[in-house]
Amino acid sequence: MSHPSTHLDLRRLRETPIRVFHLSWLAFFTCFFAWFAVAPLMPVIRAEFDLSVDQIANLNIAAVAVTILVRLVIGPLCDRFGPRRTYAVLMGLGALPVLGVATAQSYEAFLVFRLLIGAIGASFVITQVHTSVMFAPNVVGTANAAAAGWGNAGGGAAQALMPLLLAAVMMLGVEQGLGWRVALLVPGIALLVMALVYWRWADDSPAGRDIRTSAGAKKGGWKSFRAAAANYRAWLLSLVYGASFGIEIFIHVSAALYFVDHFELGMTGAGLAVGAFGGLALFARALGGWISDRGARRGGLSARGQVLFVLLLAEGVGLLWFAYSPGVSMAVVALLVFGLFTHMACGATYALVPFIDRQALGGVAGIVGAGGNIGAVGAGLLLKFTGSVAATLPILGVTVLVVALAALAIRFSPEHRAREEALLDAALSRRAATS
Repeated sequence: MSHPSTHLDLRRLRETPIRVFHLSWLAFFTCFFAWFAVAPLMPVIRAEFDLSVDQIANLNIAAVAVTILVRLVIGPLCDRFGPRRTYAVLMGLGALPVLGVATAQSYEAFLVFRLLIGAIGASFVITQVHTSVMFAPNVVGTANAAAAGWGNAGGGAAQALMPLLLAAVMMLGVEQGLGWRVALLVPGIALLVMALVYWRWADDSPAGRDIRTSAGAKKGGWKSFRAAAANYRAWLLSLVYGASFGIEIFIHVSAALYFVDHFELGMTGAGLAVGAFGGLALFARALGGWISDRGARRGGLSARGQVLFVLLLAEGVGLLWFAYSPGVSMAVVALLVFGLFTHMACGATYALVPFIDRQALGGVAGIVGAGGNIGAVGAGLLLKFTGSVAATLPILGVTVLVVALAALAIRFSPEHRAREEALLDAALSRRAATS
């Protein structure tokens, strides 16, 4: 296939877009598993290093801070060198601090490794660039959201599985102080394996391997970033993504401790609760993208912004419910409801990204992706200011409700809408001809 795919038939593994779809979400899953592998083990690590609340907040900020810069850079690099090379190199280099964190002997060393690990969070941008290139306008929102959602579930899997992996290691007779270090070797090794797999079997575009720029892209590297930075829609979506994915990251890195400290839940139980929140990404992101695609067929590009606005409102209300839940049972239910709309909002956000500027796709994806991490850093700084997760959550809920208005401010000119409608009509015609 030399054209973007007009379908998302996951069984057609011989077709380049479908094969890349599976490789991209698997790579993303591996990266997010490694990125969040430390968070569910923090009760053990906190005791070993005798960490204060302020130091834990610093670690949470470090986990996402460097990702801002790397996400801004990684999108234009995809336009310049192709997503295949970029992804394989990121995973190969990212494995080093993941393996290194297991050797940390002090808070300072742990902080440095935690900072460097954040680079693999930029994997999300590559996944979105890759699927945006591979799929036509009629299914690109669903494809982007599904790949992101399934890959994003790696964070939830880490929350649920890392405490169990630590327990399994300890059952073999390894003491807890060494056990968490052994457990953290697993995601590092997985990254190295996935880097080799991606290098071997991925292609850059539907036309094949070694395509230096994304399909349709005219600008690479710095030019791609400058073009994206000049587009106000990219910054509005960046703000929106900070209020959705940024909140999601904050929950991943802090909710386990919140359940342990606020509700006196055990570490395994807390990990499973937060793991279920992350596991919603398996279908909720795809659902958000699918709703955006369906809305666009009826109401055009403007409908995508309206869908995003509604999902953000629901997210904000759900977060306030979670913040004021009086007991652990209600808190878990509220977390799942809030998580459902948060993941859907993330999916609907990147269902809009391919339509912002096709000439600078990587640059737009990078700016929007960085917004998610800026939101997470902001939440981390707020935690440092308030001194507790319980005091931070209501403020974040109100912030999400306000930021939702940014989704309604995204507008497209009649000429822009006409170009996108022409691309959609051409894609549907190819699909009908193929059928």
